[in-house]
Amino acid sequence: MNEFNHKSIFVLDHTPYFGISSQANINLEFLGSKTLFTKSLWTCSVESTVEYCRIVWDIFVSGKFVRFIVSDSAAHIVNTYNPTTQNTLHVLNAMSMIGTPPRSAATGQVTEYSVIHGLRAAIEALAEPTEYQRECANTLHSGDMKKVINRGRIICITSARDDDSMKSLEDIVHTVMIQQNSISSGQEDSLLIANVHLVIVNICPANTELLVSNRPLRDISTILKSEIHSVRAPDISNLLTHLILSHYDLASTTVTGIPMKEEQNASSSANYDVEIFHSSIAHTAILGNELVLPKSTKEGANYETVTLKWCTPRGCGSSEMQACLAQYRVTPVDVTSRPSSCLINFLLNGRSVLLEMPRKSGGKISSHLLSAHGGEIFIHSLNISRSCLEEPPSISEGVGGRITDYRIPDFGVLMQRFKLYPLRALPERPRDENLSKLRRKIYRNTKYWPITLGSTILYSVRQFVDPLLNIISKSELTDEDIIQCQQVVYNLVSLEARHEHLPLPSMGHRLKGSKKEDQYRLFWTELEILVATSGTSVGHKTILACIRECRSRGTDSSEKFAFDPAHRDTETQEAPIKAVIRATTDSPMSPPGATVDISAVGKKFSIGGNKTLFDIITASEKNQTQKRLDFGGRLCTPPGQIAKLYPNLGAKETPVREAEIK
Repeated sequence: MNEFNHKSIFVLDHTPYFGISSQANINLEFLGSKTLFTKSLWTCSVESTVEYCRIVWDIFVSGKFVRFIVSDSAAHIVNTYNPTTQNTLHVLNAMSMIGTPPRSAATGQVTEYSVIHGLRAAIEALAEPTEYQRECANTLHSGDMKKVINRGRIICITSARDDDSMKSLEDIVHTVMIQQNSISSGQEDSLLIANVHLVIVNICPANTELLVSNRPLRDISTILKSEIHSVRAPDISNLLTHLILSHYDLASTTVTGIPMKEEQNASSSANYDVEIFHSSIAHTAILGNELVLPKSTKEGANYETVTLKWCTPRGCGSSEMQACLAQYRVTPVDVTSRPSSCLINFLLNGRSVLLEMPRKSGGKISSHLLSAHGGEIFIHSLNISRSCLEEPPSISEGVGGRITDYRIPDFGVLMQRFKLYPLRALPERPRDENLSKLRRKIYRNTKYWPITLGSTILYSVRQFVDPLLNIISKSELTDEDIIQCQQVVYNLVSLEARHEHLPLPSMGHRLKGSKKEDQYRLFWTELEILVATSGTSVGHKTILACIRECRSRGTDSSEKFAFDPAHRDTETQEAPIKAVIRATTDSPMSPPGATVDISAVGKKFSIGGNKTLFDIITASEKNQTQKRLDFGGRLCTPPGQIAKLYPNLGAKETPVREAEIK
């Protein structure tokens, strides 16, 4: 229960101001005539938040609860933690009963319309236990609800006059949290709120100036952290789509070049693109150093999407399924579009589709597979790295295989850093508290950890990167640490400016002898990935910004990098414009009048592994036991000499006497 995404609560402002127009004109053709109409701020808010929930409930079958609270002169509870109310149909029906925002109160009538009523109700809702939290309390804490770690997220959609109004909302939320914890401490069936992630979304009409400033996530206190987003009403859907990726650790994949049959002419087809959301592990689970994840910034949004190309569809038989590392549910981003509907129906009819990605060495490789199981569509991460059957891993040189450049000394240092010591049990210390902290620390320090020296440039030339590699592993960085890391970055820039080759190992490294431009490009990419995954403190962000600034200045004009606010790396290159039109039997029915979205592709240097030391040793021993007996001549030949295949060849035959035959 340490995740913020177990409980998410939307607080929607239902005050009279939200009944005004968003000033975003929409063309609607009705009975042969075109009409312009606009949505209200309230309609924009409801549509975007319901779509947010639809994505969550499509990908996560259970364990993720999203509640709605509408606030005007009082707080209106739309749904509860009961699973029967956790669906879009219930939410939309309840919203229709609530109706549009009320008009301004009549003259002489005093009515207090405020979003604060909803924020108070949201904090009370966070103190309510879910069925899952009750089971955890009964299983792990002998029914003591106060020992359950209770965290949650509040997403408040409102409209404020200035930054001071936002500061006032944060102060009110913090005060109400303290009051609620005081009340919960005296109630048995109420949870203490450990921490709240407050997301305030300030919206205004399209033709209105934004008076509230954006502010990144920061800690207000030990129990509250907050961030502020200011956006115009037509763009709130894109904002929530961007936020859901980080809230639930999701990733975007755009399937390009889908050949769909035209309804008017079944013998022809056109290519379309469909974007899907899924767990980010579907991308990070892929191993090997031959990967070039083609990332590009989503048009009209601020997040990245991985572009994969449609490949030959096939049946979903077990004999045709490839070995995969992971599989996760997917959901289309634009569920109402006809390309998404056609792709979903195509997969639900029993077909599976391979997705291709480019390789660094040229050509393409099938990295993912889309397939349906039990009426649900999954994305499979295929195993495209070295196979242990082809190159059995070994820890020592020679025996077991050809992979002999494991980072054994670095792994030993890693084990020493995370050595466990027994602690005396204390009543005031929560059970396994330190173990949980260590797990989080290990995860952060091994999020990017190449297994072999041949799959990394950064750790092969660490004499130029130290002490940055050691400093960056800290959770918080001091001013002195930041200065030392920046000095390392500047030294690397000067090294590249002198046009010197990186001194890669002469044996075992695949990039040995490559152009220095390619070496430095992959070196900077790998360094950026390491810093980005090592921590989220202010010091880490400062070093990351320094690396990206130096990198952008040092690249050629034809290879500039575009950076988004989320600090992701993209290296755009032109994607092929024309795609091969496949046979009509392998194409879903396409929608008429759509256009092909040609997006740029980027490269990302991604190396990693998920094998433990025990797995490697076990595989090596198993491989040894399955080997055939060695050549008998070699076994009886003294060491250092060459065994003869036919030692008696050419020797004179001895006559066989008749008595011997008898």
